[in-house]
Formats: sequence, structure tokens, C-alpha cells
Amino acid sequence: MAGGWARDDAVNDQIDVSTREAIERMRLRNARRAHTESAEFCEECDEPIPQARREAMPGVRLCVACQSGHDKEWRPAGGINRRGSKDSQLR
Repeated sequence: MAGGWARDDAVNDQIDVSTREAIERMRLRNARRAHTESAEFCEECDEPIPQARREAMPGVRLCVACQSGHDKEWRPAGGINRRGSKDSQLR
């Protein structure tokens, strides 16, 4: 690492770490939710939640349509910008 340069695959390693951390956060969130009973009706639109969805996703509170809307709005938790490139710092 002469001259302070990172090795060629350092960026990929950082991306892998960030991805693993995000997956682990989602697993923990889902594990906590799995211990609660699923709702029969969506908490947002009051439509029935199908039994198959309630069985597949223990602790589910929203119908597929409302959950899809939340998923589109969801942004990963802040955290550290590991990329460190000049362009990403300027945004």
C-alpha cells in the first residue's frame, strides 16, 4: 500500500460489508416481528389480509399493496459512507 492507496478490491469489500449489515438489520427486524400475531385486516386500508400471507409472514400488519408502498419509500439506515469517493462526498 505504497502512497496510501487502498488495494484494488477494497471498495468491493466495503460494499459487501454494507450489504451484510443491511441484511442482518432486516433479519433482526423480521425476527422480532415473527413473535407477534398477524393482523387479519390491514392497519392502513382495512382490507383483509389473506391467510396465506399471514402464515408466510408471521406478524404481518399490512396488505401486499400497502406494504409495497412502504417498501418503495423505505431507505436504508444512514451509517457510514464507506465508498469515500469524491463524487459521493459532494452529494
